[in-house]
Amino acid sequence: MWAYLVGPVVLGCAALAYEYRLRRPDCIVLSETRSGVRVRRGPFYPRHFSVAVRRVTQSLQLTIDAAAAGNVELRVRLAGTAAPSAAHLAELVRVGGWQPDAGNRAAEELKVVLQGLVKEFTERQEIQSLTSQGILSHLNDKAGALAEKLGLEIISLSVQSFEPANPQIAEALRQQEHARILEQTEKLNQQARSAAAKARIQADEEIAVLENDLQLRKAGLQTAQLDLESRLARERLQEELERNRMRLQFEKEELEMLKDSPELLLLTPQAARLAEASQSLKNARTIVSISPQELSQGPDLLRIFHSLLQKVLDSYRDQSEKAARV
Repeated sequence: MWAYLVGPVVLGCAALAYEYRLRRPDCIVLSETRSGVRVRRGPFYPRHFSVAVRRVTQSLQLTIDAAAAGNVELRVRLAGTAAPSAAHLAELVRVGGWQPDAGNRAAEELKVVLQGLVKEFTERQEIQSLTSQGILSHLNDKAGALAEKLGLEIISLSVQSFEPANPQIAEALRQQEHARILEQTEKLNQQARSAAAKARIQADEEIAVLENDLQLRKAGLQTAQLDLESRLARERLQEELERNRMRLQFEKEELEMLKDSPELLLLTPQAARLAEASQSLKNARTIVSISPQELSQGPDLLRIFHSLLQKVLDSYRDQSEKAARV
């Protein structure tokens, strides 16, 4: 009985080994359903009911013969990379077919699309206005949507070079670019010189303003110092006038006191010197010096002092005569 079962089991295992394959990490296994195309996620898949599309990047190297406005021939070189898009597998199968190399076939279709886009853009532009950046911007705007229709994803795209096919035109363009660069450089140099001159003038103006401010501050400080000195001198003069008034008031009071009490004249220094001279020499004349300050006390003081001295001398003379008689 077991012998009858071994044969079918061996045949079934052989059939499974022949039909099923292990899914590789770089492959997308596709299978057809009623709603379209789906991806098998399991590690094994039946090869006759599925297709394994390799999800690897495809290099794009293009040399496109285009023409600018006026039928000026150009040669544009493009480089880029693309890969099958997992989000647009139905488009990939429609373009590349139900084949493992569907990505390669879609990449070839993408090259054709890029050629058409480049020619479409260059035919509307003058040769002088064409730039690599302009061509690349146009391709980035249009190629992304077209690549999705092909079931691809553009990873990178660049314009390596573009130049006229005619060497004379290419040389003329190089000369124009060389002249433009020189002109732009000269403009930049002149702008730099102008900016330097403006900066120098501005710096001179700022220095002049600062010097003027400094002079104004110095003048203000000098004015403040003069005001202070004038105020101090005025205060000194007022103090001196106040002392003179006090001295004059004192002398006035002294004069009033002498007028009220003439006998106080004997206590003055002049009277003391006169009395001392009269005691030492009988017939001598005493010279009494009166300073201008003492003289400024007025004629009343001199008259009172003279009358008092006259009385003293008359009394002394009478006493002397009486003594002589005796």
